[in-house]
Amino acid sequence: MEKQEPVKTTEKNPVQSAQRIFEILELLAKEGKLPLNAVASCLSLHKSTAHRLLSSLIAMGYVRQEERTGRYRLTFKLLELSGQMLEGLDIVGLARPWLEQLGCQTREAVHLVQRDGAEIVYVDKVERSEGSIRMVSRIGLRRPLYCTAVGKAMLAEMPPGKVAQLWEQSRVERLTDHTIVHLEALYRELEEVRRRGYALDNEENEMGVRCIGACILDYQGRANNALSISAPLSRMSDERIDELAPFIMEAKRALSYELGYRDP
Repeated sequence: MEKQEPVKTTEKNPVQSAQRIFEILELLAKEGKLPLNAVASCLSLHKSTAHRLLSSLIAMGYVRQEERTGRYRLTFKLLELSGQMLEGLDIVGLARPWLEQLGCQTREAVHLVQRDGAEIVYVDKVERSEGSIRMVSRIGLRRPLYCTAVGKAMLAEMPPGKVAQLWEQSRVERLTDHTIVHLEALYRELEEVRRRGYALDNEENEMGVRCIGACILDYQGRANNALSISAPLSRMSDERIDELAPFIMEAKRALSYELGYRDP
């Protein structure tokens, strides 16, 4: 058997070298253009080491050195990578394990929705067979934002002007005796949603059904997706809501993190 020569590397510790590469990327992202001395000083590196790592990043297209000043700066290649990742992101596939988990934890109907203008669209659904409510919802069904827990959860993340704009775009009607049909009442409700961290649908969309809704934030802090737990009024007392809320809040935090959201 032919003996293979060991792979040669200029770094004694490849992991340390990779760490330094990412530290340089993060430093330039934070500080902008920097000369070699500043990069070396900020990261406690020898100038020769900093220069070698920067040269590698230049060769890979992630960093550029300005001819006039000699300073180093990031290129747009990282943004290209981010864009490719986001284009390939499948929110339904990403959320599905959490819907399954919520269904197991609560034994109730669980939904994933996306916002489309002033409406929400059901894009996924998990129903437990053992006594869970058979919702009129179906994948592809549209409902207004203003009268659903998921819709109000998303509205609560928006400024008042945006809420008013979406209200004007909606065909506001009293679907049940409990439906909110005045904008000022909706504003008051959204304040409660922000305080709690989740929204409630108290028979506002469908009589005999209460829902808990929590929005999912993406890397830009946009609330275009949300989760809900729905149950018949007989099983969704205030005490039951207090019991279920931590489950949906856990899913909200985890999915928002996976979408790149970082709470400032």
